Amino acid sequence: MRAQNFVVNIIVLASLLLLAISCKDAPDKQKEVSDKNPLKDSLLVYKPYSPQPTDRTISRSDYKEKLYGFWLGQCIANWTGLVTEMDKIGGGGKDGKAAGFYTRENWGKADHPNLWGINNFSDTITYLYADRDSIWGADDDTDIEYIYQDLLYRNQTSVLTPEQIRDGWWKHIRPEEENFLWVSNQTAFTLMQKGILPPHTGSPDLNKHYDMIDAELTTEIFGFFAPTRPEIALKMAHLPIRTTARKNAEWIAEFYVIMYSLAPMADKEMSTKENLEWIATEARKRLPNDSYSAKMYDFVQEQYRSGVTWEEARDALYEKYQVRQEDGYMWATKETSCNGCFAAGINFGASIVSLLYGEGDIKKTIKIGALAGWDSDNPTATWGGLLGFMLGKGGVEKAFGHEFSEKFNIHRTRIGFPNNGIDTFDNMAKKGIFIIDRAVQDQMGGGIDLENDIWYISETDVIIESGS
Repeated sequence: MRAQNFVVNIIVLASLLLLAISCKDAPDKQKEVSDKNPLKDSLLVYKPYSPQPTDRTISRSDYKEKLYGFWLGQCIANWTGLVTEMDKIGGGGKDGKAAGFYTRENWGKADHPNLWGINNFSDTITYLYADRDSIWGADDDTDIEYIYQDLLYRNQTSVLTPEQIRDGWWKHIRPEEENFLWVSNQTAFTLMQKGILPPHTGSPDLNKHYDMIDAELTTEIFGFFAPTRPEIALKMAHLPIRTTARKNAEWIAEFYVIMYSLAPMADKEMSTKENLEWIATEARKRLPNDSYSAKMYDFVQEQYRSGVTWEEARDALYEKYQVRQEDGYMWATKETSCNGCFAAGINFGASIVSLLYGEGDIKKTIKIGALAGWDSDNPTATWGGLLGFMLGKGGVEKAFGHEFSEKFNIHRTRIGFPNNGIDTFDNMAKKGIFIIDRAVQDQMGGGIDLENDIWYISETDVIIESGS
């Protein structure tokens, strides 16, 4: 009996010893896995997290490929849109320049001089891109977003302060011309130099350009930093948007942020067109029903559903808002330099034309956006970025049947970055993943599994309230 008890005790002790070794090795094994993970941020403490049954799971490596596609798609669209930027603003133009509009028949034909008599990107209206052995150049559709991404990562935060935004603008934007700032961005920058901080830099009392296009082309990326959680994305984008915008320009910028945040929820059983229609319908809820931005969206949607061509929808948009100035839209006469060609509203309307008529096809969407008129590179870049994200790097290359450069020169328009401003889309996407890591933990109540390379994001009902 005593011998039997001795054997039992030995077995129990051995089991306890094995259990202790196992428990000791588990953290070491997890640490070894995380240390080897190339998507581990050295500046972030990854907290333990117990997944909940309702959590959404998103692959971090897949998302990184999508962020690469965002930067690539945005650059293709941006540079294609630059070919036609301010070439056409409708009617008699301004002082006889930039009169009328392009149609689909102009694609592949000669590019006309723009409002300032310049034609320095391409002699032909076609896709413009950087081949593998060249470098993409930054433009105002990409450079402020690049700055905001860098500021979030460098400051180890998900929500920027007024001082962090001011310091970032001061560090990375030239104070003298050519500094690639216009209208509201330039006014906000000037106000910062006078000691005024955001959000006051976007106040209508101080910034007469508060309803121009600026915010809607510099803040969409915040949507990608809060995947599936638009309320968090709006929180992160709140101050950057109000650095330059109020009212309709503010709501339009939020519309884009929401669309970017909901893009990761795209249903694989649905077409890209169907997913975009659902995402846009959700984002439309942010536009106050009595605002001209909401009425522009609804008007273009009615035109699309009626079966008219995109050119007819664009022309009707021009007549309703630029000529007759309905729904309280007065920027065609209030802004005299070019009949409100930089205004948030009319460019938003043109943007929705290209979104709906592009029907989820990235090439078609970019083509329509480039031909639609006004500040054509900006809305085009927004949708090129969104569709580039939904397709991912490989999908963009497949759509165009082309391999593109992955290098990006932020110093074409901005200053103060390492490596003389030369970066890569892969590195930019990786930085985006690290920003999301922090936001998942600090803002979304979720967690990161480095071993399986996934985010756990707590699921909540998508509730989008109207702006005010």
